[in-house]
Amino acid sequence: MTAAPRTRRVIIDTDAKNEADDQFAIVHALLSETLDVRGLIAAHFGTERSDTSMLDSRAEIDLLLEHLGRSDVRVENGAADPLPDETTAADSPGARLIVEEARKEGEGPLQIAFLGPLTDMAAALLLDPGIAETDTTVIWIGGPGYGERETGDRSEFNLRNDIAAANVVFRSGIRIWQVPRTAYVMTSVGYAELEEKVRPCGELGAYLVDQLIDWNATWHREPIEHRALGDSPAIGLMLNPMGGQFRTVPAPTFGAEGGLLPGTGGTVRVCELYDGRYLLEDMFAKLRRFAASRR
Repeated sequence: MTAAPRTRRVIIDTDAKNEADDQFAIVHALLSETLDVRGLIAAHFGTERSDTSMLDSRAEIDLLLEHLGRSDVRVENGAADPLPDETTAADSPGARLIVEEARKEGEGPLQIAFLGPLTDMAAALLLDPGIAETDTTVIWIGGPGYGERETGDRSEFNLRNDIAAANVVFRSGIRIWQVPRTAYVMTSVGYAELEEKVRPCGELGAYLVDQLIDWNATWHREPIEHRALGDSPAIGLMLNPMGGQFRTVPAPTFGAEGGLLPGTGGTVRVCELYDGRYLLEDMFAKLRRFAASRR
């Protein structure tokens, strides 16, 4: 009998400098021994905060790898901008990495976490539509909740940064696990908890806490002493998929304003809640272990 693989083959596509939560998700993945991270892809995050958002993400990824002492991790740039339309690929080294890994045979399933827009996944599917038939799972942090009322506010951030890409991916037939806004906001940590559990974890821990507090001070308009680590459920689903509460729904089409419209007959597996106790405590413990190993 063939032994079961001891690691999961994964890619992480991240708009790392968009907010302050991608950093925790990236570090958690790279400190997890069961995840074989085949590459990190730097994603754009629109132009609301930067005109060079993809390159900003790349610089943040490189900085995190420096803190971790990891020169062995493959990093590729994704697209600098959203898709121009639903039929034109935004080709990039990141999209090519996705195609390369999806097409590998005999190496087990591939999971790809998207912590920002779906641009690079859509580009990969437009470059090679057949990868939708491979054993690949897209895990996307993004989109509105199903049943979430429209309030007139702008659409969910990761979705609105490339609505065309989301439509390409959702109509492709590829396996999708979606963590919508209603679920990913339920992963908050407070400053007091971060100071107690993360800051003591060496230079890396201090950086993670400081950059989160700095981001809030720069961009949050109201008094605040917490942050939702909204990208972390994607890593949790890779580590422990049983920690998510799912339901399967018809795959929607996304309207120009980011609303949910009737789809094309496919389905999407929606994670409506993730086990936050496991997720956060596992990350905190791995940060402590990493810090101890560097002393």
